This record gives sequence, structure tokens and C-alpha cells, in this order.
Amino acid sequence: MRLDHELAKQWIAPHSRVLDLGCGDGSLLEQMQHSLGVTGYGLELDEVHINQGIAKGLNIIEQDLNDGLARFADNSFDTVVMARALQAVKSPDTLLLDMLRVGREAIITFPNFAHWQNRLHLGLKGLMPVSEALPYEWYNTPNIHLCTFKDFEKLCADNDIDIINRFAVTDSGPASKKYSPLMASLIRKAPNLLADVAMYRETKSKSGFITNRSMKKRYPVN
Repeated sequence: MRLDHELAKQWIAPHSRVLDLGCGDGSLLEQMQHSLGVTGYGLELDEVHINQGIAKGLNIIEQDLNDGLARFADNSFDTVVMARALQAVKSPDTLLLDMLRVGREAIITFPNFAHWQNRLHLGLKGLMPVSEALPYEWYNTPNIHLCTFKDFEKLCADNDIDIINRFAVTDSGPASKKYSPLMASLIRKAPNLLADVAMYRETKSKSGFITNRSMKKRYPVN
């Protein structure tokens, strides 16, 4: 199982209701059902992945995340998960608020564009970086809104979203296991520079109140 999937499970309560956005073949949802007894749905656009998920007995709905979550009522889920898809949607801010409308909490992971290897690649080679966290070339990437830890935390602050937990992750293993205690401490203190994948668990602030009606104003009408 992918590392961010494994860590995300630590933030999900047993027997809770979960919505997995951009769920792929349903691997995370399947693992959560088996190990945590959760119930829920996955949203996916790729037909091959949808068929793979359905073959596993999962509830997979075909949907473009850019269309929002209007099909779901307010507070339908305990947790809404979106792993490495935030940077590929047209309006990340709008979708993030919609996640917190339909769910009590949200778990989001995304590649950190400020990682030192990306900076070095751009600075020395003058080329867009390609890595495990960012595996595409610039001309075929689905990523249209790359961001950093600081960018995302500013977005949360601007929209009255409370951050409950944060993980600084590498694709080859969590910082606490891969590195010495000193290096792990440095990564926690400077994740924007030293971690290539960001993980956040968040909820609506006590002063915030998000409804389906308010979200309809944020999605463009085709």
C-alpha cells in the first residue's frame, strides 16, 4: 500500500462513513473496509479503475471531481479523503470547502512543489522536475495547481479551516523511520523544504458553516 494511504488510515475511525475522491481502483477504500470496517463510496473518472473497484465489491461512482459534490447532502460522511488529486482539479479551494461540507473531517495529500530536489532541478537544470511524487513530464501532467505546505496552509487560514494534524512524508517512507532522529526533527521543522509529500487532516472552524446552497455559488454553471 502507498505510504500516504497507510498513514491516512491512522486518522480514520473504525466503522465510520468515508468518501474517497479520485479513488483509483479503490485500493484505499478496500483496505479501510477490511481493517476498519468503514462504509462509503469512491469517486473516480477512469473507466478501467472503476471496473477494477467494482470487481472488488466496492461502491464506486463515476464522476469528475471538477463537478463538485452536490449529489451528497451536508454532513453525509465522517471523513472525506483525497489523495494526490488536489493539484489536478480546476478549483482546489472550492472542492476543499465542498469536502468539509459533506464530511466532518477531510484528509488531503499532495506533492510538495517546494521540496529541495524540485528547487535544485529547476535552479540547475532549468527544467520542470520529474520524481516519484511528480512522475509526469510538463507536457502530459494532469497537475495544474502545484503548491507547497505554506501555500496550502494559507488557503486553509483564508477559508477558516482548522488543521488538526500534519504529516511530512517522503515517497520511500515516513521521515521518522527513514532518517535519524535529528533528520526527522529537521523535516518536521522545515517540511516545506525537506518533505516531498504533504498530508493534512482538517475540519471546519467552529465559526465556519458550509452548506450545499453556499457551495452552488462557487461552482460555475455550464
